[in-house]
Amino acid sequence: MARAEKKIVINVKPLTSLKAWKDLKAHAREAAKWNLRTLFADDPKRGERFTAEAVGLFLDYSKNRVTDETLKILFALAEESKLRERTHAMFSGQKINITEKRAVLHVALRAPKGASIVVDGENVVPKVHEVLDRMSAFSDRVRSGEWKGHTGKRIKNVVNIGIGGSDLGPVMAYEALKHYSDRALTFRFVSNVDSTDFAEAVQDLDAAETLFIVSSKTFTTLETMTNAHTARSWLLERLGGDESSIARHFVAVSTNAGEVTKFGIDTANMFGFWDWVGGRYSMDSAIGLSTMLAIGPDGFRAMLDGFHQMDEHFRTAPLEKNLPVLLALLSVWYTDFFDAQTIAILPYEQYLKRFPAYLQQLTMESNGKHVTLKGKEVRYNTSPIYWGEPGTNGQHSFYQLIHQGTRLIPCDFIGFYKTLNPLGAHHDILLANVFAQAEALAFGKTAEQVNAEGTPDWLVPHRVFEGNRPSNTILAEELTPAVLGKLIALYEHCVFTQGVVWQINSFDQWGVELGKALAQKIIPELESASEPQLAHDSSTNHLIGLYRKHKK
Repeated sequence: MARAEKKIVINVKPLTSLKAWKDLKAHAREAAKWNLRTLFADDPKRGERFTAEAVGLFLDYSKNRVTDETLKILFALAEESKLRERTHAMFSGQKINITEKRAVLHVALRAPKGASIVVDGENVVPKVHEVLDRMSAFSDRVRSGEWKGHTGKRIKNVVNIGIGGSDLGPVMAYEALKHYSDRALTFRFVSNVDSTDFAEAVQDLDAAETLFIVSSKTFTTLETMTNAHTARSWLLERLGGDESSIARHFVAVSTNAGEVTKFGIDTANMFGFWDWVGGRYSMDSAIGLSTMLAIGPDGFRAMLDGFHQMDEHFRTAPLEKNLPVLLALLSVWYTDFFDAQTIAILPYEQYLKRFPAYLQQLTMESNGKHVTLKGKEVRYNTSPIYWGEPGTNGQHSFYQLIHQGTRLIPCDFIGFYKTLNPLGAHHDILLANVFAQAEALAFGKTAEQVNAEGTPDWLVPHRVFEGNRPSNTILAEELTPAVLGKLIALYEHCVFTQGVVWQINSFDQWGVELGKALAQKIIPELESASEPQLAHDSSTNHLIGLYRKHKK
């Protein structure tokens, strides 16, 4: 069914004045007295009831400090926040990014052919598939060896140059789907303007066998273009300075044809995307070209299908069975009523080692906001800090704080029924740790239990585990391209739901601008041959002076 753009006015009262919000405040005073041991003892079926499953993902949220009444009020909060209306507005192409007057349509990037999503009177889906088809044709040429470098050698190395969403998504996806990647190709990712990042990425590469993907919508991003020009010089040095070589070793993900041409890249090898795609939501656009080169067009389209399956689940499923909505409302519950400052993302799958870093940008750049959609100061907590590491490594570093520290840290455990690399008992041990950690966090160990083990009285307090620490467990069959798409979309829509409840714009990022603008002013002051006239604060002036002195 076509989803045509339609103006919908969504008026919502200030969050703290909503009935459900007030009910939650009162309810939270009671909830502060609850203990998961008691909640499970009073409801033997709790571990089966407080679950949901959709599109191949299973969510156990029973180890949360919630009851049926809690969930009822949280769902009422979602309804009062007009979540359904806001969801329709996003999927139908309305310009819900009000500060930039843009639609928010990462969901269009994975819409199937034949779908209709209209922005400014135009169905954008055909254009999405046109770019996908061009990406597929290019990827097939590189992977088959048909595409040759300047000297006639086959491409064996791919270096993605980007930053933010143009880097975090591609590098996370490459690591996550490495099992499916073409091992004849080496992939490297350069993002930091620190010269070490580039130097280490290329130090063992043959320029004649290397393809650079420069990902910058405007082709003016400072860090990306600094690295891109360094890559250009590096290539020319090694290929005899022939400018025509650039077109055989560089492609662009950009919309600025003029700058791309000036750089020396053939615009036939320029892959575009649109202003309704935010950087942190762009890994399934042309920004994912390196992913497609790694896993092939079929694998990439399977990933897109996984995204789309979760999109449709989020769009259509009732709130009580809606995975992204459940995750989001639980995070609001802890963030705003238990003062939880962080959420730990704990994938028990080594291939997902970069997934927590990816989620850091997705969540905190989206919802790290201090004013509402109406420009009013926020009077409640918005985005918590997302962080984490893959298990079981994290168990031997920061789990001590989660288990026995003074802070409440809700956790999302992510596991898979099957491993992609079966080796003896490894996977049973890994999954045993998933289940054990969630159990230990929820139920802990009482002083009586510690005493019963014969522990000396003086040592008992040190060995008590308070428990009552909340967690979710997310399980899937195995990590495939489609499942990765489902997991990413799960958190994308969780972030969206949080933003709707908090009444903030999850799709701008003005907070990254100020420091970048000041840096542009400071760069010439650091590079000036003559002593510059500095007009910063005394600390910044002094630091600039120290740097200039030591630079000499």
